[in-house]
Amino acid sequence: MEFIQQYAPVILGVCALIFAYYLIRKVSKADPGTERMKEISTYIHEGARAFLIAEYRILVFFVAILFLLIGLGIGWVTAVCFLVGAVLSTLAGYIGMNIATKANVRTAAAAKDKGMNAALSIAFSGGAVMGMCVVGFGLAGAAVIYLITGSADALSGFSLGASSIALFARVGGGIYTMAADVGADLVGEVEAGIPEDDPRNPAVIADNVGDNGGDVAGMGADLFESYVGSLISAVTLGVVGYQVKGAFFPLLIAALGILAGIIGCFFVKGDENSNPHKALKMGSYVASALVVAGTVGLSFAFFGNIKAAIAIVCGLVVGLIIGSVTEIYTSADYRFVKKIAQQSETGPATTVISGIAVGMQSTAVPIILIAVGIIGAYLSFGLYGIALAAVGMLSTTGITVAVDAYGPIADNAGGIAEMSSLPKSVRKITDKLDAVGNTTAAMGKGFAIGSAALTALALFVSYAQAVKLFDSGINVLDYKVIVGLFIGGMLPFLFSSMTMDSVSKAAYKMIEEVRHQFRTIPGLLEGTAKPDYKKCVAISTQAALREMLLPGIMSVLSPVLIGILLGPAALGGLLAGALVTGVMLAIFMSNSGGAWDNAKKYVEDGHHGGKGSETHKAAVVGDTVGDPFKDTSGPSINILIKLMTVVSLVFAPLFVAIGGLIK
Repeated sequence: MEFIQQYAPVILGVCALIFAYYLIRKVSKADPGTERMKEISTYIHEGARAFLIAEYRILVFFVAILFLLIGLGIGWVTAVCFLVGAVLSTLAGYIGMNIATKANVRTAAAAKDKGMNAALSIAFSGGAVMGMCVVGFGLAGAAVIYLITGSADALSGFSLGASSIALFARVGGGIYTMAADVGADLVGEVEAGIPEDDPRNPAVIADNVGDNGGDVAGMGADLFESYVGSLISAVTLGVVGYQVKGAFFPLLIAALGILAGIIGCFFVKGDENSNPHKALKMGSYVASALVVAGTVGLSFAFFGNIKAAIAIVCGLVVGLIIGSVTEIYTSADYRFVKKIAQQSETGPATTVISGIAVGMQSTAVPIILIAVGIIGAYLSFGLYGIALAAVGMLSTTGITVAVDAYGPIADNAGGIAEMSSLPKSVRKITDKLDAVGNTTAAMGKGFAIGSAALTALALFVSYAQAVKLFDSGINVLDYKVIVGLFIGGMLPFLFSSMTMDSVSKAAYKMIEEVRHQFRTIPGLLEGTAKPDYKKCVAISTQAALREMLLPGIMSVLSPVLIGILLGPAALGGLLAGALVTGVMLAIFMSNSGGAWDNAKKYVEDGHHGGKGSETHKAAVVGDTVGDPFKDTSGPSINILIKLMTVVSLVFAPLFVAIGGLIK
């Protein structure tokens, strides 16, 4: 029993990586299609690879500086663990992005030669590589570090490493993809009247590159951070209350989740007439059911009751329901998106107003669900239960990331089909896969936000324990705490402003470049000349690398400065303020963006005048406003609140020793 308790997490983590290798081989062996398809795929692959390498070169300096600061200020063991977390997060993102750029062209080829089910299998397998790398590296890394050090404090360094990479991957990738997407949409669809993925559009390759850098590598890094953060907070609280078994229990739940996720992947299948969405949901539901069943047994084995299982199920169920609620607000199958499409008949102003209203309304149910989950988890197993709820919600991360990463692969496949002039029957299949991908991406963002809320709360509890706030409490009438609350509540808005402005500046340059090429390259719009794709890729790359630094530095420095100047209690206020406003702002922005996106596609399907109509142009404007909402600022807020919390946890000893310089 002791051997299983200690080494099962490592073994299952390695199994996830072996399964990822199996999927890589499966995707790589598939037919990549025609020479034209291979050419376009090479553009996308090289652009995505070049962007990530350029991004990682900058991150080396950031990671090196933090490594030295942690080593000198906290301890070298924690610093080494930080470095391991950063390296594994980077590795997971790079592998996932690399295989996604291979899966996209093979998905298009499968749609051409074999049909819907074969295309779905390739796209999902490509996404599952990212998912399995996330959980494999995350669990194996955390388990090995705990086995070697026996220290929950060292694990916080591992979590900080994951968080640091995640922020830059999300912000940088989001700025990249949205600069290209906005330029491609506004100049291509609205001004030139050509399709979104038309090869005549100079920004189309940059747009496809961004899908891989932002939506695959970025999303993977986001959930890698949440996954690791939830494990670390549960281990930290478990050690205090239940010694060794309290530390290993959440690691075994995560191991169970990996096994369930691998099994769930084999249930993602359909036929030519089935709905791909149902196939993807089936895999998620099977994985969740297996986790619930296994959790009950583990809870009895460790604690002699099902209280721990109840806490885990609270998190798992809340995560599933938040995903379904997100679908209701962002899918064209429901009234909210249809209402935005109808409002587009009167112009872009009403499109934007109705989309904002839908996003604001969509915050209510997820927040209530998170509150109910917290109450249920706490009543069943106390503060440790809240941390277990976060682990439960993220236990099926492997298949959740797979379903999410499937979306950009299907989207790229549609673009490759369009640019390669494949038959309309192929584009019909890829469009169906892409439409499902838009919904799964929105659901994935909802899940990421919900998991961020629970993870940040669990880490906040760990921080409070580290600085002994449970002894003194946080006095909300203390002026320092009030200052912390206000500053914390403001930070998500300032952060969003920075990232939105970055997209705006980058998109401006992209629009000017696309217009310039349309004006100056003879025969481009007629299809007799090729655009200069590399210039647009360079614009997105340079903008992303330049603009991602300031938000990242702000996220790390804010809690450190407040902790040193105002003390641990004020920092607790800052974390609470950021958590409350950050979660709601993230839900609002992500769901507004998703709803605008699908409203545009609903119009393009022939409703309210269809493509080329004034309604369509208004819907494109709404989608363009929503792009940085849902793919840059909204998802990045998740990482902001988690990163600030884990920075506070890592530097907690420093704040206890010298915090509160302002008396």
